[in-house]
Amino acid sequence: METIGQILRNKRQELGLLLRQVSAYVDIDQAILSKIERNERKPTKEMLEKLAEILELDKNELLVQYISDKIAYEIADEDCASKALKVAEKKIKYLKSQPVQN
Repeated sequence: METIGQILRNKRQELGLLLRQVSAYVDIDQAILSKIERNERKPTKEMLEKLAEILELDKNELLVQYISDKIAYEIADEDCASKALKVAEKKIKYLKSQPVQN
């Protein structure tokens, strides 16, 4: 299973783009992009949107990977992580079913 960094690096290399080209497009330092690709730093949502565009990736799918990475790394060491995810999924469904209050 690929991390967000691996997905970004693999696609950048597949397209034959250099770190400096992609980092210039996203308007971040090349070292920051390198750390993102090595999973040493997390991208912002805004960075992800620009990265999806230049790397020709589906923005929503990239966002799903980003959120799943955040969740997985946050709870991976918990004994009840899988059970907590199942409960969270039920809560999300419940919250989405509720009418929006203004």
